[in-house]
Amino acid sequence: MKEILGKKLGMTQIFAPNGLIVPVTVIEAGPCSVLQQKTLEKDGYEAIKVAFQNTRESLKTKPELGEFKKAKVEAKKYVAELKFDSYENYPVGSEVKCDIFAEGEKVDVSGKTRGRGFTGVIQRWNARRHRMTHGVSLVHRAPGSNGATSSVSRVLKGMKGPGHYGNEKVTIQNLEVVRVDANRNVLLIKGAVPGPKGAILRIKNAVKA
Repeated sequence: MKEILGKKLGMTQIFAPNGLIVPVTVIEAGPCSVLQQKTLEKDGYEAIKVAFQNTRESLKTKPELGEFKKAKVEAKKYVAELKFDSYENYPVGSEVKCDIFAEGEKVDVSGKTRGRGFTGVIQRWNARRHRMTHGVSLVHRAPGSNGATSSVSRVLKGMKGPGHYGNEKVTIQNLEVVRVDANRNVLLIKGAVPGPKGAILRIKNAVKA
């Protein structure tokens, strides 16, 4: 088990050795500074607490600044807990870098999708619109019937209707690491990952590879 925090920079394409074009997502993965080691004796579980992406000290609270100062780490914007098989290599003050992954390795990428606000059933659930003629008036994109009238007399749970769309955690599994650039802290991952440009992602080795 290994994972790292990263920021989505965008998408591009590269050429594979066989000449095929491969679409890739460029992710700035780390470095993540280790703030604390969670232990079974003290916390009841094992993990390492890390911080990612530098920020101004004026944007952090005094307790957060005290934690950064104790670990001798600059102020960071994001803090998270990561799981590893072995924690001996990550003492407080060290860094988790993108070279924990290798080219050809399979990973799972988690992030928040782009928020799209309140949307109708066509955009949200890929529903079909009504006919544009023959008596259909002003309800071309409406949901249509959502249940019987007399026998149930209510809308059953789970009916697909309009509502809040996006801005939810999504994990894409079994994506391939195409290239690792340790000098620039960049991972190139084949295919698309959740979120818009600038989204914060969690990359970990695939659980179903």
